[in-house]
Amino acid sequence: MQQTLKLIRDRYSERGAFDAKRPVAKADLKMILEAARWAPTPTNMQNFEIVVVDDTQQLEAIGKIPAYMSENFLRENYAELVSTEEELRIRKRGMLASLFPAAWTDPQAWDEDSDARFQLTFLERAVQENPLLLVVLYDGSKRAPGSERDLPGHMSLGCVMENMWLMAEALGIGFRVLTVFSDSPVEREVKKVLRTPSNMKVAFACALGYPVQPSRETYLRVRRDMEDFVHANEFGRRDPELKSEAQDIP
Repeated sequence: MQQTLKLIRDRYSERGAFDAKRPVAKADLKMILEAARWAPTPTNMQNFEIVVVDDTQQLEAIGKIPAYMSENFLRENYAELVSTEEELRIRKRGMLASLFPAAWTDPQAWDEDSDARFQLTFLERAVQENPLLLVVLYDGSKRAPGSERDLPGHMSLGCVMENMWLMAEALGIGFRVLTVFSDSPVEREVKKVLRTPSNMKVAFACALGYPVQPSRETYLRVRRDMEDFVHANEFGRRDPELKSEAQDIP
């Protein structure tokens, strides 16, 4: 049980570049896809497809797609950033501003006419520095039974992500989620490159590989303590026995 918990705690988002010359072995890829295959889905509808992209020309084509960040995204992301590790330890959520491109942390660079905003918003670096890209699709014309907005269906896509992520962690393979692929302008161009059916939508993409320089030890990772979010029988009541024991992971 402790090994399972350790695997969950060790899972993290690799933020550095991957070694494009070191491919992920097919046997390891199959295990990651097998983990996705057994993700829980509502009514076992298995509402996803996965496109494996490891062809250099395909990666280059996707890398040329512009992905301009909206000012709304930048402002909301900025609100979750902190400047020091001490502040992050106290806050127990969010991310260090130093992990993001400088223009993402400078409100003056968010103007639509700013060159700095556009210099950082192409997929090239995020895609072409990776030997493998998995693009997860779902059928936008279907939904989970009894769910008008398909919330259970979308939750199951998160289960697919988590299963793959944990398996990659167990195999020592770096994993980074690229949510920008589900942004409408980017999604349209990605679908053209991948020749996906019109009813399929991009849920997310993930880059996999072996880090050139692992970032695991370069940034502080924190979580709220158990007593900060667990309520006993009614909201606001705490159980003194339900407290966190593990420390934050550096």
